[in-house]
Amino acid sequence: MPYDLGATARLTAECRDPGGTLTTASGVTVTVTLPDGTSATPSASESSTGQYLVDYATTQAGRHVIRWVFTGPADAYTDSFDVREAAPPGILSLADAKTYLRLTSTAEDDELRTWIESITSGIEGMCGPVVARTVTQRIDIRRAASIALRDTPVLELISLEPVHTGGTSYDPADLDVDLDTGVVRRLNGCMFIGPLIATSRAGRLVVPAALTSAARIILRHLWQTKQGPQRPPLGTGDFDVNEPVPSFGYAIPNRALQLMEPHRLPPGVG
Repeated sequence: MPYDLGATARLTAECRDPGGTLTTASGVTVTVTLPDGTSATPSASESSTGQYLVDYATTQAGRHVIRWVFTGPADAYTDSFDVREAAPPGILSLADAKTYLRLTSTAEDDELRTWIESITSGIEGMCGPVVARTVTQRIDIRRAASIALRDTPVLELISLEPVHTGGTSYDPADLDVDLDTGVVRRLNGCMFIGPLIATSRAGRLVVPAALTSAARIILRHLWQTKQGPQRPPLGTGDFDVNEPVPSFGYAIPNRALQLMEPHRLPPGVG
């Protein structure tokens, strides 16, 4: 499961001789390659014969690669781990998800949080950003009467700056922004000169109850994968998935789709 940004990741590896026996190495080097391509070399300790661990304090979000190299005997091991962004979007809170699934233990909290992130991504892929966030977009134009922000609905256009030094920047106060479609025009009717970098806030300040309810239904549906092959007969409730949804297969029950429908993005928007 991903680690939270700033948390300490406990990373482990084993050193074995050519015969497969756990063996204390005469030397061990650990290299962690961070998402930005830089690397760190934390010190490893031996917890028991041939078993080593590193406690690594995370500083960047994203995929990390850890490389263990042992000498005396020669052995090596490569693995990876993920670190969440500081504030990953989530339509449901962990507490809400646990209440809905009637879970009281903390044993499955990390898995639940991963499901919440996945469900949020799926719903936002069909309805646009739901959880409010700041987004940045490059707009590759030379001249245009209007531009379109990718992430809608838009809460606010924060800035519109040139990509290249010496280009033209535009004050958001001088622009008309259609918050639903993301189309931006200059109030004076003149053209935009690009390319440009747009920074905006997108999403909903208040998450619609229909989308929260849809997220709960999807969560319960996906949680059934932990319960074995048994499932209710088709037509009996939340788990009725008669038709696949493009790009989502059978992950979204029909009842959730019906709740999401009023908030679906129009074709070609988002």
